[in-house]
This record gives sequence, C-alpha cells and structure tokens, in this order.
Amino acid sequence: MDNLISELGHDVFAIDTQMSGYAGITSAYLIRGDRPCLVETGTATSANVVIDALAHLGLGPADLGTLVVTHIHLDHAGGVGTLAGHFPRAEVVVHERGARHLVDPERLMTSARRVFGRVLDDVFGVLLPTDAARVRALGDEGTVDLGGGRSLAAFHAPGHAQHHVGLVDSTTGDLYVGDAAGVYIPETKDMRPSTPPPDFDLDLAIASLDQFRQVRPQRLLFSHFGPVLDVQGSLDRAEEELRLWVELVRDTRASALDLDHAVQRVTEKTAERYAAYLASEEVSGKFEHLNATAANIVGINRWLDATEGTGSALADPASTR
Repeated sequence: MDNLISELGHDVFAIDTQMSGYAGITSAYLIRGDRPCLVETGTATSANVVIDALAHLGLGPADLGTLVVTHIHLDHAGGVGTLAGHFPRAEVVVHERGARHLVDPERLMTSARRVFGRVLDDVFGVLLPTDAARVRALGDEGTVDLGGGRSLAAFHAPGHAQHHVGLVDSTTGDLYVGDAAGVYIPETKDMRPSTPPPDFDLDLAIASLDQFRQVRPQRLLFSHFGPVLDVQGSLDRAEEELRLWVELVRDTRASALDLDHAVQRVTEKTAERYAAYLASEEVSGKFEHLNATAANIVGINRWLDATEGTGSALADPASTR
C-alpha cells in the first residue's frame, strides 16, 4: 500500500488510484486535517483501492468530512457514489452544473456508454447515485471548510468541461487543477492537452489558465499525474499545447482527413516534441489509454465546428476509443 501513497507535506497525501490497473496515471488527494477531505475519487473500479489507502492513512468510515471533485468525468468522480456509501458522514461537493448527475447518474452513464461501449464497465465501472441531501453544489465561487481555519477556495474553471472547478488550499497554496491544465507526465515532464468532447472550448480553457496564474499557486496538483513545482512554466506549457493542438486539428480539417488519418497526422507532427514520451511504450501506452489522441482531436474538432462552421467528419464520439 505504501507504494500507492505519497506524502506531500502539510497533511496532504497523493493516492494512486490504479486506474485500469495502471500505476501513475490518476491520482486522488487526501487533505488529512480537522475535517479530512478527499479531492477526486477516481473511477468506480478504483474505489476499493482508494478506500484501502484511506484506511491505511487512518480514516475509517466515520472519519471523512468531505468528498470534492473538480468535475464529474468518470475518471475523477466515478467513485463518488461508492465512496459516499462507505463514508456516510462525508459531504459531497461539486460544481452546480454537475451536481444533478451525481444524484441521478443515468443520463451521464448512458452518454458514457454510447462513447466507450463495452469497455465502460472494465475501465470506469458504474457511478452510483448519491443522496441529494449530501450533495453541495458550488456556484462560480465557493469554499470547502477543512477545519482548523483551513479551507479550499473553489472557482469555476471551464474549458475542459463546463462543470470544472479549480481548488486552492489556503494553507499550502496548492492548486488542484483537475484536467484544466491538461495531463502532466512525470516520467518525461511532458504535458499534453485534455480536450475531449463535448465541452472543450479553447477560449474558456485559456481563460481558466489565466485564472490559475492569478491565484499565484505555490504548487500544481495534477489529477493526471502528481505534484508540479514549476507553476508558471507548466501553465505556459499547458497554453502552448492547447494552441498547438488546435492548429494541428485545423490543419487536418483543411486536408479533409478522416479520424484515423488525423490521428496519424497529429502524431507525426508532434513526434519530435514528445520524443522522450514516445520512446517508452509503457509510458506512452498507459497515457494514451487515459488521454487518447483521437478523443482530443474529436473534442477540438467539435469546438472548431461550432466556431468556424462544420467542415469535418471527425466529430463522432463513438469513434474515440
């Protein structure tokens, strides 16, 4: 169990949720204080890993104060219902645009099944409903009380998803970025965008990164994957990646490529940029499982359809996996 838990200081612990059996692609974070708080749950299939890790850190069913998720995508919030059942005193905190889906996940699960098909059950599992009385919906700003004068300041950070929030720890200055700054690959220190359908919006994504800069965090805590100290450099790189990938997808549209050829084109155009990442089949394979190039292309293409007019046949969510 110790290999799944990393102590980050100030009672903050990263928990590797072992998504799909992979180490090092999805993290939950425990803030263990007067009112212990879990940021992100991982997938439903990872729930028992998280429960065991929390027990290892001294938290039994009566001890968790809050479950907060940056957004309701199933790799971040799929375990909410299961964990809420195991920790009956925990309040569940989510942006108001995602709250109803945690209470009644049927529509979310139907949409996910349409996209992921038969792999849904193995990769993500089933998001169980949470009693509405236990869910607190955040507006565009809010606060999560951690006890002892410590809190998380929450603010709306759309672009990746309309129900996404950023979270800043008042004690450490840690910023929980969810997917709004993309995916960080610790093995090679590369960053890749996370732009899946249906909500990606470049303008909102850049605005969210600007918000992240404005709160002047001391450290970025990526859900995928881990802590990063180079705050300014990482946020600048995140913006650079977003702008680059949008231009690459725009190029595939101009060439009228289908999705398979668009993936090939983008992969070729970024091969030198991601040389260290691509050199390891283990690393690139596990992150492609999490952050598929095809899904990123489809999400960007959908936004370009909305902003520049329909011009491509790429936007078929069912073809992203």
